[in-house]
Amino acid sequence: MGKTLSIVIPCYNEAKSLPVVLPELIRFVNERDYRLIITNDGSKDDSLNILKNHFEDQARCTVVNHKINRGYGGAIKSGIQVAQTDYVITIDADGQHYLEDVDKLFGLIQEQDADMIVGSRKGQQEASAFRGAGKSLIRGIAKFLMPMDIHDINSGMKIYDTALAKRYLPLCPDAMAYSDIIALVFINQRHKVGEEPIRIKPRVAGDSTINVKTAYETIMEIINVVILFNPMRIFLAVAILSVISAVIWDYHIFMRGGGVSTGAGMMVVSGFIFFMLGLVTEQLSQIRKMQIRQ
Repeated sequence: MGKTLSIVIPCYNEAKSLPVVLPELIRFVNERDYRLIITNDGSKDDSLNILKNHFEDQARCTVVNHKINRGYGGAIKSGIQVAQTDYVITIDADGQHYLEDVDKLFGLIQEQDADMIVGSRKGQQEASAFRGAGKSLIRGIAKFLMPMDIHDINSGMKIYDTALAKRYLPLCPDAMAYSDIIALVFINQRHKVGEEPIRIKPRVAGDSTINVKTAYETIMEIINVVILFNPMRIFLAVAILSVISAVIWDYHIFMRGGGVSTGAGMMVVSGFIFFMLGLVTEQLSQIRKMQIRQ
């Protein structure tokens, strides 16, 4: 028996784009016997009514409704939780993704026996220079804290094993950072993660909600997941930096016979404290990892 696939789409205030996107989506899933799950994330416009009208007689389509907005990640998580297929693939409701790429990634994850395939937008022009710079900063921080070969970790199009995704959903935020964190969790847990180029087209309607606050929240979530899985990478770096700062601070004082200054001594003690905190959090991290694997 062949593998099955659900397309999971978060939807928030997409009343303008849904009438354009839905007919093609419904035809696409019916032709391939896929499943379509769209989460209305507390939309304030007519999105929910549009979804119900289009899905009324569609056996392969499911609408999950949030009465209150939970966020991009929260919408995806609700969609994945009701999925009953072997794989799930996430795409956006704004019509930016090509449906042919869904077929391509679905075939690739089976061919490579992978656990996740990331649809990479590498090399494609960003909607704005500001947004492109923000994404580059987030990727740089993520790769510094958690070395990996995946370029576009915050891509909205990812396909992954449903059972694994459900296992890791509690670790993922409800905010926009979900896309980055789910990829980092799969990578850190040593699952087979690949990357494949995809194409992106302009939004059918509406504007992106990504802003400076989104970037800040994403960076903080990345730091959180690194501390969860590999805390010594942060605490050891801070400890070494404290000791090096102490040496630089006190070098000239010590060479003049002034001994070790109070400031340098405090930096060394701080470095030792950070190192010990790293050891404690490393032990907690190992316990948490064992709980996740169960």
